[in-house]
Amino acid sequence: MDPELHRALRIKAAETDRSISDLISDAVKSALAEDAEDLQAFEERASEPDLLFATVVKALKADGKI
Repeated sequence: MDPELHRALRIKAAETDRSISDLISDAVKSALAEDAEDLQAFEERASEPDLLFATVVKALKADGKI
């Protein structure tokens, strides 16, 4: 771990009266929960048609948005 990040983590742990392990555990849980939300969104949108980037850009230009 980067020494400055570790230092910041130690300071936060001391200020919040929590262990470094608890802070890291909460951060990992939060990241995994975000991943789960992303995966659910991908599943919900799986039946939507794929859009080519070039098509989207052309549509934005045609609509005067870019």
